Amino acid sequence: MKKKEYKKRLYELQVELVKFQKYVIESDLKVCVVLEGRDSAGKDGTIKRFREHLSPREARTVALGKPSDKDRKSWYFQRYVPHLPSGGEIVFFNRSWYNRAGVEPVMGFCTQEQYEQFMTQVGSFEDMLVDDGMIFIKYYLDITKEEQAKRLEARKNDPLKQWKLSPIDAKAQELWDSYSKYRDKMFKATSFSFAPWHIVHSDDKKTARINIIAHFLNQVDYPNKKQEVLNWDSKVVCKFKPKCYEEGLIAP
Repeated sequence: MKKKEYKKRLYELQVELVKFQKYVIESDLKVCVVLEGRDSAGKDGTIKRFREHLSPREARTVALGKPSDKDRKSWYFQRYVPHLPSGGEIVFFNRSWYNRAGVEPVMGFCTQEQYEQFMTQVGSFEDMLVDDGMIFIKYYLDITKEEQAKRLEARKNDPLKQWKLSPIDAKAQELWDSYSKYRDKMFKATSFSFAPWHIVHSDDKKTARINIIAHFLNQVDYPNKKQEVLNWDSKVVCKFKPKCYEEGLIAP
């Protein structure tokens, strides 16, 4: 996507996001957006564009660090519950409880029993969120192995992106196949009718950002929606289904 087109479309979509937030605040809605994905797939940049012109008091990002000893001794979902949105709030989870479906088993940070318990419980947990009236949407940003390698290398050479480097990033390429295996198991088991996964093909960052914001705005209602600027490409963002693999929207 060319820079001029990207800026124009981003501006139009961010105007719509401001309209939506105004409606969220006035109507006391609770909005939760989960962003998962490969290391370096663009979660930080996507959330930045979502939030860029929103009121920071009512729109926040949750990116939890390493669990404390107390966290490890508590019910797994307990550390996430305090961060869920209250009425009038939009919350973006930059990684979420789905760490236990991917990063933790791949890196050996949880037991097989803990993993299986999570996979059994997560549906009930999310069903309660939706049943309580929360607008709850899940995105998984996917990239090819080659694109990830380029982005990880760029981080090493950019002094402004040193904070993004972590031991987990260092093993992303080495453990690619293992991440793919757990990702696929997660899609199959946790793309619920009430909370499906939406896959975002993110090799082109600008195209991915435009399409995920447009897709999001198509999932919600708010006054004075300008539908003509909300077109999105189903070859960039798609609701999870086995056909996504056949169409090349999910990297092997």
